[in-house]
Amino acid sequence: MECRTHCIERPISRCFGGIGRFVGRYPWVFLFIPLLVSAGLGGGFYYLEEREANDIEDQFTPVNGPAKMERQFVQENFNMSDSDFSYMRLDTEGTYASLIVVSKSNILTKLAFNEIISLDRQVKQIKAGDGQISYESSCATIGRSCVSNTVLDIVNYNASKIEDISLTFPFYKFQSKSVFLGTEIGGVKITSDNIESAEAIRLFYFLREDNSTRNELWLKAFIETLSKEPELKEVSVSYFTSISRQEEFEGNSKSVIPFFSITYTLAITFSIISCMRLDSVRNKVWVATFGVLSAGLAVLSSFGMLLYIGMPFAMTVATAPFLILGIGVDNTFIMISFWQRTHVHDSVEDRLAETYKEAAVSITITTLTDALAFYIGLMTPFRSVQSFCMYTSTAVLFCYLYNITFFGAFMALNGRREKSNRHWLTCMKIPKPGDTPEHCKVCCMGGAYDKETGAEVPMPVNDLFKEYYGPILTNSYTKVLVILLYAGYLAGSIYGCRQMEEGIDLKNLAADGSYVGNYYDDEDSYFSEYGPNVMVVVKGEYLYWDETSLSNLDACLERFESLPNVNKEMTTPSWLQSYEIFGNQSDFNLKDEKIFKEHLPEFLQISGFQQDVNFTNGSIYASRFFIPTVNIVTSVDEKKLLNELRETAEKCEEVPLLVYHPAFIYYDQYAVIVSNTIQNVAVATAAMLVISLLLIPNPLCSLWVTFAIASVIVGVAGFMALWDVNLDSISMINLVICIGFSVDFSAHISYAFVSSSKPSANEKAVEALFSLGYPIVQGAVSTILGVVVLSASKSYIFRTFFKIMFLVILFGMVHGIVFIPVFLTLFGCCGNKQLDDGL
Repeated sequence: MECRTHCIERPISRCFGGIGRFVGRYPWVFLFIPLLVSAGLGGGFYYLEEREANDIEDQFTPVNGPAKMERQFVQENFNMSDSDFSYMRLDTEGTYASLIVVSKSNILTKLAFNEIISLDRQVKQIKAGDGQISYESSCATIGRSCVSNTVLDIVNYNASKIEDISLTFPFYKFQSKSVFLGTEIGGVKITSDNIESAEAIRLFYFLREDNSTRNELWLKAFIETLSKEPELKEVSVSYFTSISRQEEFEGNSKSVIPFFSITYTLAITFSIISCMRLDSVRNKVWVATFGVLSAGLAVLSSFGMLLYIGMPFAMTVATAPFLILGIGVDNTFIMISFWQRTHVHDSVEDRLAETYKEAAVSITITTLTDALAFYIGLMTPFRSVQSFCMYTSTAVLFCYLYNITFFGAFMALNGRREKSNRHWLTCMKIPKPGDTPEHCKVCCMGGAYDKETGAEVPMPVNDLFKEYYGPILTNSYTKVLVILLYAGYLAGSIYGCRQMEEGIDLKNLAADGSYVGNYYDDEDSYFSEYGPNVMVVVKGEYLYWDETSLSNLDACLERFESLPNVNKEMTTPSWLQSYEIFGNQSDFNLKDEKIFKEHLPEFLQISGFQQDVNFTNGSIYASRFFIPTVNIVTSVDEKKLLNELRETAEKCEEVPLLVYHPAFIYYDQYAVIVSNTIQNVAVATAAMLVISLLLIPNPLCSLWVTFAIASVIVGVAGFMALWDVNLDSISMINLVICIGFSVDFSAHISYAFVSSSKPSANEKAVEALFSLGYPIVQGAVSTILGVVVLSASKSYIFRTFFKIMFLVILFGMVHGIVFIPVFLTLFGCCGNKQLDDGL
């Protein structure tokens, strides 16, 4: 039964044969042109610093996330008063510094508070900008005073008072007002609503947002002061500022630079060792070295070109060179493998033409699939993913181009050396085997070849695949074992997928051991019980004086208060409730529109609710209410809260509502991360299938390649979850990589299987493994070596890249040399006749 489709593959193969002949005829031209192009395009790195795009919100949140639109509405309708600061009403995270002071026992003691008050005094004395910028000159204010910390106000900055005061929790009556202590006192033990003991105190120091330069200088001085570890006996302290996360994140990109030299050294060393032969003529040491150099030139050219154009350079792009190195070296090994199978007595042009004819189609398949997978990644709404995909896909194309030109040209020059039987190191002519004394065999002669095939003598590892591994793998009992092994792999993968969590933890954007991580840990330990105060905003001119409208609004607010993560008892009186009380006390008929609007400005002025109502030109264009949330600890809680709030707002059809909190900017990732990942994987897999159908001359084998993509993706997704990696914009990048790499190994083997002239399926599988088994292992090991240094990185981003790349390469290789060869012999019609020797 025939099921071949050569109409595209054969012409492409012949075309590449012609290209190989042309490169072999003019190798010096094709060697120097890429070098000149790289030198010119490499100048683009001059613009690297100004192209860097490391803003966390811009890079790691959805481009058009709903929360950004909600924030815009809030900013347009509600203005923050310069003299009446309210943390709850901020439309951003604010500009601030913070301390979390922790005691091993009870922190509500005189000794502990002496140190807390001392820390507070030390912070307020910090000056920056040659002493010109103080806390008092930059602080956010209420009236004319800096915003203070309530817990210190309660004791009036006198530590001895803390042991005499009976604090209620979470609300405490202070100066005739009920103040909330849930965000300032943590690790609380309560007896009859009174605090028996507590473990932590949190202090905030908010700054005005009218001068970001001054604020940044003071915040940096704060970080420097606290980094010197004040001498404390009773307590320990962690600290954080509104610029800390960004500064730590930007520092991560510099931490990876030392790894580049280590990686390329490892890659060159491995390539040399794996291509080294005792034959002084056939040794491929220089070929392997130029293969690594070719990948380096591809990175230089592609990155430089995009930097010239003005493409933003996100920190995620810093992982791309490690990936391109793996792809380039993989292609190098494939081309070397096919070169070694050509006839050594043919001309260099003919040998290179034959190499291109066989190898170029194989690496074209993998290049197209890799590049297309990355270009499809541009569809994602995360700029960090878009930037990575643009740089990487372009680098893949350059890598392919330089493999065909620069590396092919050097292979031709090396072929000329081999043709004239010259030594690999000295380039001096040496005798062929049999023409020298016995003791000079290793260093004084070379040029051996297989007399039967006319090709180079296969490397011993290739023979292992042909004589041992291939026959064992195609044995019936082994096939049963492989099927059982695959079933176990699939079961583990599916189980892992069910354990997957979504979203990036912001503390992971800082390096391990960073003060940022310590602060987040303390925050999670002591202050996770009380979540954000969410704004519920009424949009447009609503009829607040109409009984029916008011009833509808009350019903909607009650729905919010009934949600599981909302604590109704903590809800504070809204502007509307307070206005109704004001109207009753003053005998105003607030059911009348004219009276309602007439007295509203007076009420807002004396009540402090001016920031909650946009009352302009006699119309209320927007107003807001606040919903207190609790127990928002994990990413699952965050996703659930966001979905429930938005769904509740949508169900209130009678009232035009939106919900907002600055944290929702980051919560938005949960709404798109899964759907976008599935979309990218589905579209890319479909595209891979089309490419495979066009270039692999057998439709059924193309389906097996597509199957390998799906199988590897499921495996990587499942096992990355078991390896404590969340599904976020960072891992999404790697799953895009997964699509491309899962094609590579399986496509090589499938193409070799289909192209084999052997009569039976088992023999085809053995020949495919003999031809490409070792290059696949070489490519896999070189790629893992390319990223293994990242496992030592202190950055979550780079470690995640290593983890997923390791899984991708491992599973891709296992599919390429274990699962796919067995499945091709069992199911399908990829030969010249029916497969008759399966199980």
